Amino acid sequence: MSHIYIYSPSSAVRDKAAFRRGVKRLKALGHEVEIDEAALASHLRFAGDDDTRVAAIGRAAASGADVALISRGGYGLTRILPALPYKALAKAIEKGTRFVGLSDFTALQLGLLAKTGATSWAGPALGEDFGPEAEPDEIMLACFDDLVSGSAEGTGWTLPAADARAHEAKPKRHVHDALLWGGNLNVLCALVGTPWLPAVKGGVLFLEDVNEHPYRIERQLTQLLRSGIVDAQKAVLLGSFNRFKLVPGHDRGYGLKTVVDWLRSQTKTPVYTGLPFGHVPTKVLLPVGRRVELLVEGRQALMVWGHEPHEQPDR
Repeated sequence: MSHIYIYSPSSAVRDKAAFRRGVKRLKALGHEVEIDEAALASHLRFAGDDDTRVAAIGRAAASGADVALISRGGYGLTRILPALPYKALAKAIEKGTRFVGLSDFTALQLGLLAKTGATSWAGPALGEDFGPEAEPDEIMLACFDDLVSGSAEGTGWTLPAADARAHEAKPKRHVHDALLWGGNLNVLCALVGTPWLPAVKGGVLFLEDVNEHPYRIERQLTQLLRSGIVDAQKAVLLGSFNRFKLVPGHDRGYGLKTVVDWLRSQTKTPVYTGLPFGHVPTKVLLPVGRRVELLVEGRQALMVWGHEPHEQPDR
């Protein structure tokens, strides 16, 4: 049994039924679930005012839980990055607490990595992943179980056929000892030029986003490209980009493939797609701030990290 602490560092929880289902399912899996006193707070669009959410993060760090799991993403963490208790978070991680989340949680993860070098986990949120009316995805559950049991060591996936064609000149690639980092593309771009974006060189950068039209995705990728971030990496991994609508008669074939093809034409850094991560039911858990090895052969990709202490980011 693991001790899981549920807290709300970003947007207010609007779907209370999903929240309750998520808690019930975690308990049914044998976990002890502790709910932060402000988990269901609401102020404007946030889960409490800024001070309330900073305090909730501090309580999560002091909880002694095995896993500190966000209730949901949304928006709110970039507002409070200067006030976050980074030393307390890093100390909690050293003692064994794994901080898990995605979407807006990217801001906390990258700020934590930049300020302390501590590792957090890109993974599920309570409502979206444990609380839907349908049963949670089996792969996500298996990866979460690996995390709480301490056996998470890597992940693999099959690349789309288009990737094999794009990389036919070099179908085999082995990236050694690279720092894994990234998360939500929109949130990451919002940190460019701030002290909360880690200056990672020679890393593996993973990205995902939701409700963003391909032209907006391209614009954000352009920001990372022109600022030198893409070229500084050993590889870029693209996860799920979904829940957008193309405009018939206007986009005229301009879609995600167009964006990926354009990005590949602008950089020597290899860009791989199909990473099972993002705002989708089937998602793996990824250690933000851990050193990894990435092996690609044909359409098969494998990323391994093993059991390592947190590392300082490359600077």
